[in-house]
Amino acid sequence: MEIVSCTDEADEQASLDVYNEVWPHDRIGLAEVHSFKASVVDHLDLIARIEGVVVGSGFAAIQPQRPELVFVLITVLAGQRRRGAGTALYEAISAWTRERGLDELEAVVADDDDESLAFALRRGFVEDRREKGVALRLAEIEPPPVEPPPGVEIVSWAERPEAARGMYEVAIEAFPDVPGWENELMEPFEGWLAHDMTGSGDRPEATFVALAGDEVVGYAKFALTDAQPTTAHHDLTGVKRAWRGRGVARALKATQIAWAKANGYEELRTRNDERNAPIRKLNKEFGYRPAIGRIYLRGPLA
Repeated sequence: MEIVSCTDEADEQASLDVYNEVWPHDRIGLAEVHSFKASVVDHLDLIARIEGVVVGSGFAAIQPQRPELVFVLITVLAGQRRRGAGTALYEAISAWTRERGLDELEAVVADDDDESLAFALRRGFVEDRREKGVALRLAEIEPPPVEPPPGVEIVSWAERPEAARGMYEVAIEAFPDVPGWENELMEPFEGWLAHDMTGSGDRPEATFVALAGDEVVGYAKFALTDAQPTTAHHDLTGVKRAWRGRGVARALKATQIAWAKANGYEELRTRNDERNAPIRKLNKEFGYRPAIGRIYLRGPLA
């Protein structure tokens, strides 16, 4: 057994290959990995080898939104489990976390992966929250009508690049109201713009803004990746508190569906906290069907 830190792009790709095989529905490319690493305070990227063969990967990150804990992904190939790789990765991440003066991990497992869930529970992790996954097959539907409330228009961010500051104001109101995100810190405008809006998977033409005159009252964006060229992933759909309940979110999501279908995408995917009743109800009305979700757990160091 050998646990090593990734020191070059070949190592990063080996780590990513394991993640993509274990999480095929959430496949990403190295560009997204690099964007995420650039957005965090500190990170650790590991690979596990047995007799020279890569069998697992481990990733840990301290995020500016939650600097008090370490976000962790430990992935081991299905045919290589129960050989100690997961435990060795957990121990290495725990040592790295302890060196940084922190003592709590947040781990994530797919909600259809009972084996990984049991691994975490045996080590003292407890469930913190769940996100339900849904998917929309675009070939099976006609684009819904885009019907914003009176006085509101929907445009792409590419058409109105000056809307960024107003979108940030929406995010300031929306983020604390999303179940599961209540305690996350908002980055200053420049950090939010760099890390949330202009990463490798973010495109102005695939980000849509709801305007009431010159006021930004909501926005919705996709996260895109070349690793899944026919699937678009919903990111935040946010609306200012004073404008909620008027159909702004519905118009934004309808615009996203129409854009994705017109641009050759075959599927839309998203995850929502199981407590987020309004957006889950809206997705169901648009025809989204259950898909793989995530379980987030909090736990101790090894």
